[in-house]
Amino acid sequence: MSNLIEDYAIIGDCETAALVSRHGSIDWLCWPRFDSGAVLASILGDEHNGSWSIQARSEEAKLTRQYRGNTLILETDVVTPDGAVTLIDFMPLRSGGSSDVVRLVVGRHGSVSMNTCLTIRFGYGSIIPWVTRFEGHSLKAIAGPDMVVLRSSEPMTAEGFRHHQEFTVRAGRTVSFVLSYGHSFKSVPPPIDPQQALLETERAWETWASTFKPSGGSYDDTVRRSLITLKALTYRPTGGIVAAPTTSLPEQLGGSRNWDYRYCWLRDATFTLLALMDCGFEQEAEAWRTWLRHAVAGNPAQVQIMYGLAGERRLDEWEIPWLAGYEGAKPVRIGNAAANQLQLDIFGEVMDALFQGAIRGRQLWTSGWDLQCKLIEHLETIWRLPDEGIWEVRGGRRHFTHSKVMAWVAFDRAIKTIEQFGVEGPIERWREVREQIHREVCEQGYDEKIGSFVQSYGATDLDASTLLIPLVGFLPPSDPRVRSTAEAIEHNLISNGLVCRYRTGSKRDGLPGDEGAFLACSCWFVDNLVLLGRHDEARVMFERILGLGNDVGLFSEEYDAKNRRMLGNFPQAFTHVAIITSALNLSKRDKPAEQRSGVASEG
Repeated sequence: MSNLIEDYAIIGDCETAALVSRHGSIDWLCWPRFDSGAVLASILGDEHNGSWSIQARSEEAKLTRQYRGNTLILETDVVTPDGAVTLIDFMPLRSGGSSDVVRLVVGRHGSVSMNTCLTIRFGYGSIIPWVTRFEGHSLKAIAGPDMVVLRSSEPMTAEGFRHHQEFTVRAGRTVSFVLSYGHSFKSVPPPIDPQQALLETERAWETWASTFKPSGGSYDDTVRRSLITLKALTYRPTGGIVAAPTTSLPEQLGGSRNWDYRYCWLRDATFTLLALMDCGFEQEAEAWRTWLRHAVAGNPAQVQIMYGLAGERRLDEWEIPWLAGYEGAKPVRIGNAAANQLQLDIFGEVMDALFQGAIRGRQLWTSGWDLQCKLIEHLETIWRLPDEGIWEVRGGRRHFTHSKVMAWVAFDRAIKTIEQFGVEGPIERWREVREQIHREVCEQGYDEKIGSFVQSYGATDLDASTLLIPLVGFLPPSDPRVRSTAEAIEHNLISNGLVCRYRTGSKRDGLPGDEGAFLACSCWFVDNLVLLGRHDEARVMFERILGLGNDVGLFSEEYDAKNRRMLGNFPQAFTHVAIITSALNLSKRDKPAEQRSGVASEG
């Protein structure tokens, strides 16, 4: 049986990441980048598709785990009737060298009989490498351009295209394993000192985390852990942040809503930027903003909703037939066809991110203002078109209310950039377009009978994306339409204390099956409660959300309240950003909801 999604923890080197199960098995690792082919892929199949376990042989072993301090170093304490050990898993941060996974088994007291089993499979679990020994009992696995090297203090025995070994760890003894990636056409990755790497990795993470200045509130630890998770999902060479390090973890157990999230979405831009800046991480915020500027550079008509880690645009979607899928959820998808969709809201996200960065940094990216003007000029020609919307539906384009709201945001931020920074632009024309969009949304996106903004023009479906209306400043929280929309969503889209994106039963999204509650939407509802002055209710709901995190503070995209299971790709950057935002909104610090809604229109 598969490990539960919430049974995993993440380790990483800010260029790729691995998922480590509660039972000591690494079941997902793409090398050398987040979006590279998986070397260990058993989470989407079985152990024959690549895995690496280190476990106590005793069936009575008791396991607990935690991250060491403010780091991404995972420690799993293993206690048996005969003794205790700690399994330490981490990836040293890369500095131009190879990428390594280090696993240390440290004896605490008594003696513990352990075993390890390593199955390497390149190409998402499909390619069996050629394995040879070198430097004593070290292993070198090669297939095509890929090479993986294992150096360990214990020899490994080959059997059935895998390598395993039993060993005993006594108090005071440390058994080390280092798995390294390299290109087969280059030299073997050089050995590293595991203990020195541990010290340097701990120092690097603690130094980075010290930038965060806690407010003294009850959510400081939650915010810090979510920030560390965001850093782990950052591709350091470019500053891009992947939505998640995994693909095809299902939004419904056994279902087909399985997507590849190992890319960078523009939609996350403003929330991510504000979360980083509000917590003091100006360098990371600037790196993200730089990635954003580079990604959208070019012909405005060719702007995409998502890009690769370095701004790649071709993210062709294909399916893997040889992987069974997580608990049988198929297909397993690589790439994401949504990259080719028209989603009008991304223009608003880009303009808002650049505007918020400018006013917070007191400096406009003047060399890029021409590009922003071109983006707005292009939006002038297309904002009336239907699109696939924020949820990337595959059932045909519609006039989504949220898309039009974010088109308004794009013009609004362009106008305010001219007003506040004195740059040139057709401000009067853009004011007319802004007013036209605002009037149209209020007339066609709001249903008087329901008393709520709806998912799309002419429809009666509710959609949690309309919770963003006060958060982006389209209407002030005092507007009765904002309050009634929140109340309608509260009565119709909340189940078991969590918010669903929309009701999937209508199948108007063009996708079969159902999905869990969307955790980011639940946080948006918390933010609305804060703006509406319902602080006690906001705190209760936020505590409910936090209670869904796993034992090391990680969250997926969705949650299945019926089965009490996490769903979707894991860990999910957008969820952690939303948690940071709601935590700040509930604290005495700068409130992101007020920062964006402070430009609200009274129209």
